[in-house]
Amino acid sequence: MQRIYFNEVVTRDGFQNEPAFVPTDVKVELIDALSNCGYSKIEVTSFTSAKAIPMLRDAEEVMGRIRRIPGVEYTVLVPNVRGAERALESHADEWNLVMSTSEAHNLSNLRMPREKSFSALKEVIELADGHVPINVSLSACFGCPMEGEVSQEEVLRWAERFVDLGVRGLTICDTTGMAHPSQVARMSHALRERFEQLQLTLHFHNTRGMGLANVVAAVDAGIDRFDASLGGLGGCPYAPGASGNITSEDAIHMLDVMGYDTGIDLIRLLPIARSLPDIVGHDVPGQIAKAGLITDLHPIPASVNELLKESA
Repeated sequence: MQRIYFNEVVTRDGFQNEPAFVPTDVKVELIDALSNCGYSKIEVTSFTSAKAIPMLRDAEEVMGRIRRIPGVEYTVLVPNVRGAERALESHADEWNLVMSTSEAHNLSNLRMPREKSFSALKEVIELADGHVPINVSLSACFGCPMEGEVSQEEVLRWAERFVDLGVRGLTICDTTGMAHPSQVARMSHALRERFEQLQLTLHFHNTRGMGLANVVAAVDAGIDRFDASLGGLGGCPYAPGASGNITSEDAIHMLDVMGYDTGIDLIRLLPIARSLPDIVGHDVPGQIAKAGLITDLHPIPASVNELLKESA
């Protein structure tokens, strides 16, 4: 049975766009609960400016209070050298660095051209000095809502530059929800052919309803790591029309019933997913938490039982 690994991103990517601050106690409790569900990684928070993302202003406290479970990597987003210094002090298991393959999206998101972003992230990688594994998330790899198509060759070019700096992993992001399955299959095959030695993760959004189809296309092409967000929360604030991430529980349930080993205990995860609307104060896109597993059967009505007896 093929193993598929999930990185839960709800408390960073999922929460960052929420208008109402999620209390630190609630974040810690949520992460501790998720830690017992079988995730490979949990992206806990971001060491970015509190002014830029007020939701994550408690990054140090959250990292200091969570109960770390052996076998789970607690990863954090690190935007710059100052963030890296804070991440070092918090003993994060992995640093996730972000830049875009689209110049327009990078300018919108990070307020600098790609070359400047690359130079800044190179300094962060040098600061890690091999002591902390580095993952680089490349945004807008399947299209930019401002520029349009981002060529596969451009994605691979930027990926190669980071690989040359010694990163452990790459996350190829459909930041704007523009990916489609045949495109995903082509990209996945190219990535595996060129960077088979790396941890290769795909990050999809369900903006246009193709998120889970893209997961299947990637799995069929040999990808075994995915980002996902509980309840389908999240989205990029700097990409017009980019709604939430693929829903963790929906993607995990789909792969489970298809015969893959996700390592996730859905029986533990679903009650956590069902608590999410109370945490954020609104409904969330996830479906399995509402409908239940396909193995959850309902009692046969008495009238139908009588008909079954008559037809036996």
